[in-house]
Amino acid sequence: MQVTETLNEGLKRGYSITVTAAELDAKVDEKLVEAQPEVEMKGFRKGKVPMPLLKKQFGDKLMGEAMQESIDGAMNEHFEASGDRPAMQPDVKMTNEDWKPGDDVQVDMAYEALPEIPEVDLSKIKLEKMVVKADDAAIDEALANLAETAQDFKARKKGSKAKDGDQVTMDFVGKVDGEAFEGGAGEAYPLVLGSNSFIPGFEEQLVGVKEGEEKAVTVSFPDEYQAEHLAGKEAVFDCTIQEVKEPVAAEINDELATKFGAEDLVALKGQIGERLEAEYGGASRAIMKRGLLDQLDGLVSFELPPSLVEAEAGQIAHQLWHEDNPEVEGHDHPEIETTDEHKTLATRRVRLGLLLAELGQKAEVTVTDAEMTQAIMNQARQYPGQERQFFEFVQKNQQMQQQMRAPLFEDKVVDHIVEQATVADKEVSKDELQKAVEALEEE
Repeated sequence: MQVTETLNEGLKRGYSITVTAAELDAKVDEKLVEAQPEVEMKGFRKGKVPMPLLKKQFGDKLMGEAMQESIDGAMNEHFEASGDRPAMQPDVKMTNEDWKPGDDVQVDMAYEALPEIPEVDLSKIKLEKMVVKADDAAIDEALANLAETAQDFKARKKGSKAKDGDQVTMDFVGKVDGEAFEGGAGEAYPLVLGSNSFIPGFEEQLVGVKEGEEKAVTVSFPDEYQAEHLAGKEAVFDCTIQEVKEPVAAEINDELATKFGAEDLVALKGQIGERLEAEYGGASRAIMKRGLLDQLDGLVSFELPPSLVEAEAGQIAHQLWHEDNPEVEGHDHPEIETTDEHKTLATRRVRLGLLLAELGQKAEVTVTDAEMTQAIMNQARQYPGQERQFFEFVQKNQQMQQQMRAPLFEDKVVDHIVEQATVADKEVSKDELQKAVEALEEE
């Protein structure tokens, strides 16, 4: 076997690989010897089929396997000897397409090598961590919001008209073509106007009703309604209004606390404080991470594989195009061109991605199976009722696993860098933190 370098410019590499006919024949013979004890053929006992007959029967099939294994072996030996790591899958093609048995195999291999990553003194990195305490005002504001979500209703003054957001308690009977239908009646049913829990157009017609009033509500069932015998049909609901109530925020007391699983109001405030500080901490970490990446981007400079930058720029352009055209769900759209802005962002991402990967490898950072399982479970919760199917899908999909593993790995590398860096806490207000988050999102 012979490997000859044909290109060495920057990170671009090219090699010509020759696998001799003798090497291929030897590999085929090796496979035949290995298989011979298990081969049965008419006229011969198991394991006693002569080698020439085996070669005539199976030689052509095994030759293809031998060629592939020889080429793969030559590539692996080359990467081990050279220390090169290809940025993407090498481009490999056979150059003597008129090959016939007895000929050498000639293959060209081309790839872009990953660059040497310069050393970074992490101890010289200086970071600022924004610290926000959950004060009484923030806790009281969060409590008030909780009270809003746990709103109660109190009776309006007799004779008052129902408004959007009010709760009307009513009896109703629905009819299609004058006949009542199954499931179309209710007694003392509490309906919040504007909740969109009834058929489209129903609740709007109840705005303005009063206690004791009878109201005929005419609506049409949607064409795709789940009950096929009602789909697309007009229905009349005879409604008798029993009571009209207005929304009021729940009182902030121990009873409210128990609704949210706390023992009492003091315990609920403690839980809210912890949750707020966890939210502040998450936002603070995101801001500090951006500052860290900005510093790293300025600390290192090395040549980047053009293929990686081009691929990343294409992904960025594609993602941004879909964000600007949310109505297009598939990928049946015109070709999206990358701009200089896309390429600039891609260059930063590729440089930082390679640097973080190198730092993580040197620090022996790994993502554990338990961490992956937790991440999958967290994402599975976004698909209520289909958690098991999502979990099984990820378990069988290597690409999906890699997409989920990458951010976990990056966060652990960032944590490792932060541990080596000098971090100064800076106490700020909630508003200052919010402004910093908004500035981050605008970039």
